[in-house]
Amino acid sequence: MLAGELRLGGARVTVLERLPEPTGQSRGLGFTARAMEVFDQRGLLPRFGPGLETSPQGHFGGVLFDYTVLEDAHFGARGVPQSRTEAVLEEWAASLGADIRRGWEVTELRQPPGGGGDAGGVEVAVRTPRGERRLHAAYLVGCDGGHSAVRRLAGFDFPGTPATREMYLADLVGSRVRPRPLGERLPGGMVMAAPLAEGVDRVIVCPHGTAPRERAEQPGFPEVAAAWQNITGEDISGGTADWVSSFTDATRQVTAYRRGRVLLAGDAAHIHLPAGGQGLSTGVQDAVNLGWKLAAAVQGWAPPGLLDSYHEERHPVGARLLMNTRAQGALYLGGEEAEPLRALFSELIEYDEVKRHLAGTVSHLDIRYGPHGDGHPLRGRRLPARALRTAAGETSTTELLHPAQGVLLVLDGGGRARAEAASGWKDRVVTAAGTLRDPRAGEPLADAGAVLVRPDGHVVWTAADASDGGRPHAALRRWFGTPAPA
Repeated sequence: MLAGELRLGGARVTVLERLPEPTGQSRGLGFTARAMEVFDQRGLLPRFGPGLETSPQGHFGGVLFDYTVLEDAHFGARGVPQSRTEAVLEEWAASLGADIRRGWEVTELRQPPGGGGDAGGVEVAVRTPRGERRLHAAYLVGCDGGHSAVRRLAGFDFPGTPATREMYLADLVGSRVRPRPLGERLPGGMVMAAPLAEGVDRVIVCPHGTAPRERAEQPGFPEVAAAWQNITGEDISGGTADWVSSFTDATRQVTAYRRGRVLLAGDAAHIHLPAGGQGLSTGVQDAVNLGWKLAAAVQGWAPPGLLDSYHEERHPVGARLLMNTRAQGALYLGGEEAEPLRALFSELIEYDEVKRHLAGTVSHLDIRYGPHGDGHPLRGRRLPARALRTAAGETSTTELLHPAQGVLLVLDGGGRARAEAASGWKDRVVTAAGTLRDPRAGEPLADAGAVLVRPDGHVVWTAADASDGGRPHAALRRWFGTPAPA
């Protein structure tokens, strides 16, 4: 995802992928509502095929509720194997000109002494199928997962809580396991099972009292079958496993998402208990927040502080992710001692305000970047998906974001004046004037009059904010740098 964003921003990018080919494994089976919007903003949803399924009903820590209590919300896209998402994004990035090198593993990393500022660049040693190589780049981003080599080699601090238990995940063939889609708590632990396809079931086994272990390789199916039988009394050893994996409840986050010319995104920056499909989705949003900012730095037009705003905006989001997944773990995995908490939570979730709060948290639709003060309700929030009528014809707010440029969207009839205001940034900001095709009652976008939207889809200025006299110049300079000479 980051490679595609950087290419859209005009940067040359090379992806060093340790694996010689995709594993085909799919820990994730979908993505959140906000990640789905992000894909739509780049025109990627059709690549996933027709009939992308979403579900209005989701859960928080196993407690079911309707996510549509929040406008435009749902639990997310379901039934999309992570392997499919990886393939879609790799094909897209390659089509944009990203240089993807498989079987290339980073083994060493060097920055100028001190590792701070923007001086110099980054040099890495890489093990390739044809021997050792050394590469030099302006910036390096570690998107290499929870065991990130880049994080370790660059010396990032990674505090948090260590793992307290080990759990298993497997896709079984011919096991005929009884479905338990939301999990079943038993004295020995918690188990989940759900059909993926004809004769194939996804199982998750969370034993109580299983100490985490450092593993040289993933556990085998006999270990999973034994844990399942110990908890449920059922024998699933007659089936076979397509693949098996283990995971823990370790929760950690780097203290800084940037050290000089090295940055981190996704699981390299934060690890947590899987809950609600948020890990993949948060990583995608990290990449989309960072991509246009890093491309601006490479292209030379980034205003002061733009690249640092990646940490300022995404670190709090990551911290909130860790908080909500730990809370869900307590509800989901806790034993008898957690029953009072689950009972209280079931009562609280009957209130619509609680539902809206939790739906916004897990769908990631509640993210608001600051500072926004007493500004318009859209300031700092995502641009909602709306159909538009313009002089050029029918379009939508998401289509305007396909090129990953800024957008000045004018809905109050002041198109010419607004366009002239943004003319100095026309290489970075597209101006569009139109009307909402199906305006809703109390529509915040209509009330805003005009909005300035960053390439990642977040609103940074509205004409309704009186402090700037309805002129976007300060916001344009803050986010898109100095205007080009006339």
